[in-house]
Amino acid sequence: MIRVLVADDQALLRGSLRLLVDAEPGLVAVGEAADGTEAVRLTAETRPDVVLMDVRMPGLDGIGATRLICAPPQTGSHGGPRVLILTMFDLDEYVYGALRAGASGFLLKDAPPAELLAAIRVVAAGEALIAPAVTRRLIAEFARRPGPARRDSAGLDGVTDRERDVLELVARGLTNTEIARRLFVGLSTVKTHVSHLLTKFGARDRAQLVIVAYETGLVTPGIADPDRRAPDAGPRPPGRAVS
Repeated sequence: MIRVLVADDQALLRGSLRLLVDAEPGLVAVGEAADGTEAVRLTAETRPDVVLMDVRMPGLDGIGATRLICAPPQTGSHGGPRVLILTMFDLDEYVYGALRAGASGFLLKDAPPAELLAAIRVVAAGEALIAPAVTRRLIAEFARRPGPARRDSAGLDGVTDRERDVLELVARGLTNTEIARRLFVGLSTVKTHVSHLLTKFGARDRAQLVIVAYETGLVTPGIADPDRRAPDAGPRPPGRAVS
């Protein structure tokens, strides 16, 4: 059973999200928060697997709440709740800060209910970025902006060449299956490399690995995938949630 906490300052939306979660087999809503302070408190009390977090809330906003919820040592490298940011705007300025705060994914509030429910499951598993087209734009903008704790290429010391290959493809939004095909290796091998990367960088999930790839310069915003098909080779498959 995946435990979900809903944090939004709009009572009607908050209640609707709770009803949606409770109606889905395998999910249960464990609480509602009207602001960031309440979200942090209820997270500590109810220990949800996923927090659906609005960005703009009175008092402590969603970014501040996400930072507190995701901060070590409370969560550890791989444990603790995942935060799924819900926003009305696909380029909301506040969401850039949420990446640094530790958010695991993003979803627009006008997404279909089925997409939201699927997003909760994927984020709970720690395996994906949600709404890839949105998330890639957000991360690209994040990488362009000056900010604290930016790493350089030395941050990749101790990472093997094959792990770098996997990290780059994770950052470009490829699934484990797609990475295996690209690198001509088995799916289990890719999963092992991803697990090693998570451990080496103390990352909580793939979203954090994407940030590492941009911060270290392994992936440069605006530079296309070097292995992208030529125009006459047909379109690439559309982006989707990572597994």
